[in-house]
Amino acid sequence: MGDPPDTIALLAGASGLTGGALLAQLLEAPDFARVYAVTRRPLGREHPRLANRIAQFDRLEEQLKGVVCHTAFCCLGASAAATSGDARAVELGYVLAFARAARASRAERFVFLSCASAAAASTDAGRLKQESERSLEALGFASLDILQPGPLVGLRREMRGSDLATLVTVPFINLTSFGAREPRRGISARTVAAAMLGAARSGRRGVYRYTYSGIRVLARSKHRAGSVRADVTVPGSR
Repeated sequence: MGDPPDTIALLAGASGLTGGALLAQLLEAPDFARVYAVTRRPLGREHPRLANRIAQFDRLEEQLKGVVCHTAFCCLGASAAATSGDARAVELGYVLAFARAARASRAERFVFLSCASAAAASTDAGRLKQESERSLEALGFASLDILQPGPLVGLRREMRGSDLATLVTVPFINLTSFGAREPRRGISARTVAAAMLGAARSGRRGVYRYTYSGIRVLARSKHRAGSVRADVTVPGSR
């Protein structure tokens, strides 16, 4: 007999910085009996609770037919070097295709990694993320958690110049980012991954957005899925 849907997670973006950290935490936590990680290439990782689904992202809805899950996590995002066309294909095309596939898989909760600039749509990347957020809201998930972190800090498999610059500059940026500037603080990708798991554990219904302080609160959640009271106010959410 297969695992019940409420113990199954669906993850896209597991080969990236935050997605990789989230996958590791999902496999260490007791919340889910099965984790479907959707990637374009094999992850090269074995775990008794991991099912690595290799898919063509322009055919996601077709290729994920038959998968049933309760919670979907989306860490898809275009690289800084992507052209505007490629960025739009990932941020809108792939993200929304994955979200529709998750809805078809009966997911009740969708946890999405956005960015701080989406709130004000102050950059091209922020405008794309904002458009993605609005499109996700229109899909009508019972629970939609949107995380809007500032620069993500961590060691990638392939470090670009911009990644090294982030590692160096974030500590100084954080020292001067208070009040209205706090959401732009840099934050560890592992902390954001823990917050995505914390969002799944919250049990809250509706649409919630989390910035720096709210992400840090979610990251400290140790409760099993569904056990956190839905009426708790989390700083940084709106």
